[in-house]
Amino acid sequence: MNSHRPGRLDNTTMNSSKIFTVSEINASIRRILESQFPFISVAGEISNLRQPLSGHMYFTLKDDQAQIKAVLFKMQQRYLVEMPADGRHVVCRGRISVYEPRGDYQLIVDAMDFHGTGLLQLEYEKLKKKLAAEGLFALDRKKPLPPMPEHITLVTSPHGAAVHDFLRVAKSRYRQVGISIYPVPVQGDQAAREISEAIATINESITTDIIVVCRGGGSLEDLWAFNEEKVARAIAASRIPVVSAVGHEIDFTIADLTADLRAPTPSSAAEMILPDSAVLRQQIGALSIRMMRMMSTLLDRYEEKISMRRNKLGTLKQRLDNLLIKLDHLSIDLEKSAKGLLFYKQSKLDHAAKLLQLNNPIYQLQLRSQQVDDLHRRLKMAAKRKIEDLHDSLSHAAGMLDAVSPLSTLARGYSIVRKDSPEGEIVTDYRQIEINSKVEVILHRGCLRCIIEKTGESRLQKKNRDK
Repeated sequence: MNSHRPGRLDNTTMNSSKIFTVSEINASIRRILESQFPFISVAGEISNLRQPLSGHMYFTLKDDQAQIKAVLFKMQQRYLVEMPADGRHVVCRGRISVYEPRGDYQLIVDAMDFHGTGLLQLEYEKLKKKLAAEGLFALDRKKPLPPMPEHITLVTSPHGAAVHDFLRVAKSRYRQVGISIYPVPVQGDQAAREISEAIATINESITTDIIVVCRGGGSLEDLWAFNEEKVARAIAASRIPVVSAVGHEIDFTIADLTADLRAPTPSSAAEMILPDSAVLRQQIGALSIRMMRMMSTLLDRYEEKISMRRNKLGTLKQRLDNLLIKLDHLSIDLEKSAKGLLFYKQSKLDHAAKLLQLNNPIYQLQLRSQQVDDLHRRLKMAAKRKIEDLHDSLSHAAGMLDAVSPLSTLARGYSIVRKDSPEGEIVTDYRQIEINSKVEVILHRGCLRCIIEKTGESRLQKKNRDK
């Protein structure tokens, strides 16, 4: 009896004088494929779908260049959210195996995604690679943003929470900036076209310092408009700096990669592109004090030099006295000018302070309180939805695991036969066993140790062979 174990084809085996049977070759190929592709996802179009009396679904999964056979067993169909059909684009998750009697390799499908999330991710990676190769994400082509912009244009939906978050932060940091809103849909079939057209129109006919493309968070499908190629190219072609503030911090779109600056959220975009008025006032005050000290030091230095020269030029005392008087007058004029400049700056600061006081703090407090209540409600709803989604995913995974578990197969009456040896080799062919040898039969509960009295094909196998 040959001691070679099927399922392992290496150079030594291929170069030996061993003559394989067709069954051994197919069994070896099946083991190699199942070990290399234990669980994979394959995207394609369903064709040639058929469902015989067994209830299993057999079909071909294809793209524009190749195809692969696939099977979805009846027990797995209970997890489908809808039934497959020819022409549907799906993402199938399963494993590669070989049907040994025919030598066909196929995809054993465990789950099927009809909603295109996998396809969208493939399109995202494909476009990302294409635009990166063209240099649209390169740092050297990104334009700098002005440190103190006078006007900002938001390209967003005027009814979304994103625009309100941006305006709230902008008003609290730098009220002097002008903000315009260019209304566009931020999701749907027309969103990408209108967003790209809006960017082009602003560049042609609107005077602004920064364009901010923003919207709130959402699923991959909700944010897909910002992964469209036309939006990426419109951002890259803009002569005005573009800031992308799309979704939440964990969301990352093609627009983020193409823009001159990527902000995690709309509110953080306002913090990143606008200075803080309170910090600016502190800097102006510090610079004013520094300027007065420098002027005073400079005047003292000149007076000291003049006194030294006057002592050396005793005969020119009168002229020097006149020059000193003139210098005193110039010093007085300079001091008046400095005080006038400081008074002007102080007036601007007082005016800005009055503008801040015009805002009713009670109203602002009520508005913020409503926003906090709304955010708290949305957070609770989001947490509840997340827990429900995780519970559904866990139930789905548990069902899939139970379906592919060998224990489920044993529970339906099947058994596993192993040689009674230290290696415990699994027996799949009666020719592996000799008469009077010992075997162990593993059942759903317990096992049987048997002595072989007779070997050969089963009645069912003989009947199928005769046919």
